[in-house]
Amino acid sequence: MRIPLSAPDIAESDIAAVAAVLRTPRLSLGPKLEEFEQSLARYIGTSHAIAVNSGTSALHLCIRALGISEGDEVIVPSFAFIAVANALRYERATPVFVDINPQTLNLDHNRIEEAITPKTRAIILVHTFGSPAALPEILQIARRRNLFVIEDACEAIGAEYDGRKVGSFGDAGVFGFYPNKQITTGEGGAIVTNNVKVAALASKLRNQGRGDSNEWLQHEELGFNYRISELNCALGFEQLKRMEAILERRETIARGYHQRLQNHPQLELPAIELPRRRISWFVYVVRLREGFTAVHRDRLFREMASQGIACGRYFAPIHLQPAYRAQAHRCMGLANTESIAPRTLALPFFNRISTEQIEEICQRLEEALRKLRS
Repeated sequence: MRIPLSAPDIAESDIAAVAAVLRTPRLSLGPKLEEFEQSLARYIGTSHAIAVNSGTSALHLCIRALGISEGDEVIVPSFAFIAVANALRYERATPVFVDINPQTLNLDHNRIEEAITPKTRAIILVHTFGSPAALPEILQIARRRNLFVIEDACEAIGAEYDGRKVGSFGDAGVFGFYPNKQITTGEGGAIVTNNVKVAALASKLRNQGRGDSNEWLQHEELGFNYRISELNCALGFEQLKRMEAILERRETIARGYHQRLQNHPQLELPAIELPRRRISWFVYVVRLREGFTAVHRDRLFREMASQGIACGRYFAPIHLQPAYRAQAHRCMGLANTESIAPRTLALPFFNRISTEQIEEICQRLEEALRKLRS
């Protein structure tokens, strides 16, 4: 594709930091891991950060560390990346899919209570596309019902609610650093928490269940190989230094799209601002107005691809995925999810996209939309 959907922003300082690690004897579990974790915890405002090899691994470790297991139910959105439900199934817990708010595309806090049963142990809220979820309302429900809250902030590093970073509100938060994210470690993720026990157990579990002793072959827990390398951590540490500039740049890009497309009659655009929130722009997702279907959206997708412009169909609802047809889960009413998901299209979005590229993308999109009417 001439214009990709996403692209990592790698600076010369990032390359130098990774190269420096290659000149040392420590490529795993070394000083860069500690440096990255401490820097991330400071940035988010938590007492602990545990870096791992993916956001999915971070979710899994949170679920295991909180003791969620077979027979337990956990409330999640279906309009999300599939890992949020898969990580529950790894522990034989049951995802309970709840509908989304049509404006923010986050879990609708008004629909949570009706999904709670005696088996419910937790709520996993996703800060979808970098837009903070309704944290005060969801946390209030969780406290009243004695439920854990896990923040899936994999798409939302740097987002804020009332001036406080997402990931710091719940019992634990998770981040992902895949190359399409705001900052990247190549592959990687992290847990953040103020819970000492969760942090200690997650640290053991990521490293084959090893404890704090120097005995490499002593294992205190049934753990996993979810370690992240020193190379990844060096890259993440350097990228985190540029976090504020990256967030500002991505907001500028989102505003550029919004200004160019805001009066188009066939499109609904994401809110450029939300009360009490700072959005961390992960992607820019437009949707066709009601009356259009997945068939129309997919025609747009193919037309843009024919012009060398990559777009994304975010998200296919989890409960409709082939992997979930015969698997244990429970669905509440998902009218918004099933109406909105087939009409969404993510436009190219990355730090170094140019004004000229945005102009071309919008022009080609408008041409493709005109063809839908013909």
